[in-house]
Amino acid sequence: MNRIILCLSVIFLFVSGMIAQENLDYQKPPQEILELIDVPLAPATIIDSNAEMMIFLYRDQFKSIAELSEKEMRLGGLRINPVTNINSRARYYNDLKVKTIDAENAQDVNGLPEAPRLTNFSWSPDESMIAFTHTTETGVELWVLDIKAATAKKLTEGNLNANMWSTINWFRDNSALMVTMLPKDRKELIDTETSVPTGPTISVSDGKEAQNRTYQDLLKNPNDEYNFEQLARSELVKVRLDGTQTRWMDAKMYSDISFSPDGNYMMVTNIKKPFSYLVPYYRFPSEVNIYDASGNLVSMINEVPLIEDLPKGFMAEREGKRNFEWRSDKPASLVYTMALDGGDPEIEADYRDEFFQLEAPFKGDGTSLLKVKNRGSRILWGNNEIAVATDYWWNDRNTKTYVFNPSDNSEKPEIIFDRNYQDVYSDPGNFVTRKNDFGRYVLKLDNENAFLMGSGYTEEGQFPFIDKIDFEDGDTRRLYQSKLKDKKETLVEALNIEKGEILVRIESSTEYPNYFIRDIDSEDDLNQITSFENPFKSLEEVSKEVITYKRDDGLELNATLYLPAGYDTENPEKLPMFMWAYPREFKDKNSASQNTSNANDFTYPYYGSPIYWVNRGYVVLDDASFPIVGEDEEEPNDTFRKQLVANAKAAIDAVDEMGYVDRNRVAVGGHSYGAFMTANLLSHSDLFAAGIARSGAYNRTLTPFGFQSEERSYWEAPEVYNTMSPFMHTDKMKTPLLLIHGEADNNSGTYPMQSERYFNALKGLGATARLVMLPKESHGYSAKESVLHVLWEQDQWLEKYVKNRKNEEEVEDNSKDAPGN
Repeated sequence: MNRIILCLSVIFLFVSGMIAQENLDYQKPPQEILELIDVPLAPATIIDSNAEMMIFLYRDQFKSIAELSEKEMRLGGLRINPVTNINSRARYYNDLKVKTIDAENAQDVNGLPEAPRLTNFSWSPDESMIAFTHTTETGVELWVLDIKAATAKKLTEGNLNANMWSTINWFRDNSALMVTMLPKDRKELIDTETSVPTGPTISVSDGKEAQNRTYQDLLKNPNDEYNFEQLARSELVKVRLDGTQTRWMDAKMYSDISFSPDGNYMMVTNIKKPFSYLVPYYRFPSEVNIYDASGNLVSMINEVPLIEDLPKGFMAEREGKRNFEWRSDKPASLVYTMALDGGDPEIEADYRDEFFQLEAPFKGDGTSLLKVKNRGSRILWGNNEIAVATDYWWNDRNTKTYVFNPSDNSEKPEIIFDRNYQDVYSDPGNFVTRKNDFGRYVLKLDNENAFLMGSGYTEEGQFPFIDKIDFEDGDTRRLYQSKLKDKKETLVEALNIEKGEILVRIESSTEYPNYFIRDIDSEDDLNQITSFENPFKSLEEVSKEVITYKRDDGLELNATLYLPAGYDTENPEKLPMFMWAYPREFKDKNSASQNTSNANDFTYPYYGSPIYWVNRGYVVLDDASFPIVGEDEEEPNDTFRKQLVANAKAAIDAVDEMGYVDRNRVAVGGHSYGAFMTANLLSHSDLFAAGIARSGAYNRTLTPFGFQSEERSYWEAPEVYNTMSPFMHTDKMKTPLLLIHGEADNNSGTYPMQSERYFNALKGLGATARLVMLPKESHGYSAKESVLHVLWEQDQWLEKYVKNRKNEEEVEDNSKDAPGN
């Protein structure tokens, strides 16, 4: 009996030690970091297709913890505020301004609501107005902005249902909007925290394989099902600009709504039962119907069953018709896709997908337009004779671009691009589009020619370009290529390709991005249309460059290197270094070695950035290349750990050769998969003094049906799952690790439990670790209180275990001098 009591006492002490905690209020980082946080954001900018009017949208950089603490229900993959009936994590704008392109200053908008919380912005077809929603304390209102008059007015009370998609749709004549409204017969929600269960929750496996990823926020019981249905149901209501309302359709769980280009038909998708506890709402049963302009049913065009079981692999698809869309160059023609391989990527097939077209009255099957060799991606419509389709295949990273005649499927399509989509140096760019008479975007064509705008990544740097391509012979002619070397130019939109007018954004590492209209026929003709100032003045003297270096196998890598202001590179001092990275998988070394970093990117210290620490006396190595390559039959993850350590060593070696870094004082950090990387690096190398891992997953057996870019299940590749899981190697951890995680993480695979279980293992085995769980925060962190505290935690960790770390010789000398030696 005494032995049992003794054992229980030992267990109690062990567990008590494991759950020891520190009660701490939200903290703020030091001034050098704080001054980069408390700055006003420049507005987001949207511009009409004629480049006549601009709208500036202003918002606070962060939410408050009070906002995140509002009522929230997590159902079927959605996060809903059941009081206001909108996404509980919505980002709101709190001010609007309008400006003509040639005006010097923006104009305030009159009539905005008090304390605005604005979102769901939607252009009217003629672009004279923008509709939006305003969220009050009790509901969601519909508002509309008259752009030229710079006035806003409210059209409805707070009775919109914005819990699903397609909250606002304009009628073709600009006179009214179709909105989703709370149904009159909505029943009271069940308080799942206090309700008394009526029985157990039971799930059944019928012998079919249903290998799904670890989705979060799923339905869990009949009460969740009931609440989901009540929150998803809406009535469709036509709201005119004078505020009058007409109920257009009875309440259903509407998930998607879209008018035909001519406005005479509307395609409506609604969710049906049975629901599922395994997959999110978008894999629940659904029905797609076409209605005429009066709300009369024309045809039910598709019925989709519950999708719990799919073939294995990222390229798996369900059988049957899918991806219904309106053809943008026709008044009312539907296009859809069907799998030719049964949706199973393991089945060999000459063609994987086929596109079909269905005309009014939308009965039966459509006519074939095109077969593609990979999974169909999208179609850009030009005219009756020219359209462009793209496909892709994950397994070999291939994408093809087809030019075809949509009026004659007997005419063989031409494959004009056939490439590895990870090979950015060969990227031909995106096709230029224009708005047609229906207000839809279609290919901009010049007879048999089209236009492409590309990012322009090359071995020498980034130089965006515009090409003209002849569809007859596939030849391209370069119309423009940026020559800027000390600044970065981004081609945003072709405003008038015939006149050579292009909307561009120009920035440098210290100049905030601003918009210009460039005349590509005259190199020096730039018309600046915005004048946003750099709010991060304390970073202006920081040194920034993109460095390139090689891994031990010869693979070329790169990273962005920041040095503190005033750092003397001629007489370098060895400083502590903070490295931040994120692993990415590739199927070939050529793509893995390509450089997409640009030293002229504006230095923007967003909430998760490591750049703050350059002002704290650290060398910062940001976005260090961490390619994981698996060529031919080898999968990248087969040698994940080896490549991970090789990437890290190459980065440290490169900065060390420059004389900037004290190798004894290097930290590594990452978010999500970067956190997973960090834990692996600390477990399997001695390169680092400390690590910071945010919102990661550490035990891959908890995500047994694939993770990140791994398609194989645990039972197909147990050695990969075990070898890659830091949790399985906790006994090897000898380096201080700071773990941070949002308590409400909704990302697939990164349950908060991942950090909690990993920390318990670290503590149980005597590792130096700290776990910070952020109340109310999801996978990314949005409350100002949380962000400031995270920065404080990271700074404290780096100061203690990196900057002020003693080298091994000092530790040994001090131990010799200690009393008793």
